[in-house]
Amino acid sequence: MSDLWPYVTPGIPDALFEQLPGIPISKREVRLLLLGALRLRPSAVLWDVGAGTGTVAVEAGLLCPQGKIVAVERDEEVAALIKTNCDRFGVTNVDIIVGNAPECLDALPHQPDCVLIEGGQKGGEKLEHLLTEAWNQLVCPGRIVATASNFDMIHTISDTFATLAVQAIEVTQPAINRLETRGASQVLRAVNPIFVISGEKKL
Repeated sequence: MSDLWPYVTPGIPDALFEQLPGIPISKREVRLLLLGALRLRPSAVLWDVGAGTGTVAVEAGLLCPQGKIVAVERDEEVAALIKTNCDRFGVTNVDIIVGNAPECLDALPHQPDCVLIEGGQKGGEKLEHLLTEAWNQLVCPGRIVATASNFDMIHTISDTFATLAVQAIEVTQPAINRLETRGASQVLRAVNPIFVISGEKKL
């Protein structure tokens, strides 16, 4: 909890986060869906791979004060942005790692019981490798959640989850619109569509 967001309820408005042009941000409504899919415990260890602006890492850090969040980003400038947002909200339990996934996963601290794979525009072998490596690091029982912005990614994630024997798979594609004022009119603008695929690692 912080002065900027003095609530226990997740769903911090996007505008409260420091942002950079061209750097992806998980919109508030999608973020709520992701946090729900992760099913975080108070002492959760979450790997947020492709953390972008750091919105999920910040929210998870606030929700799980006894937990540890590892935010992975390949770009140093973006990693600095995550640090800025953690500082804005007084979040101290987020480790920010600059590295390319999946190559850096073996060296990450804290074995996760939840993994979130965010971002990216392509499916294929690299995404398959990333999912597999994250799955291998995930404790049992554990949760894995991945986002997809196109059907190629959905296909790769679905096939990989089947190969890995991920259980209790759920696929959600939210339809979210926001009311905006344009001139003298109010219109509904769609939030970028995204697919959320989640599942469990069980004994």
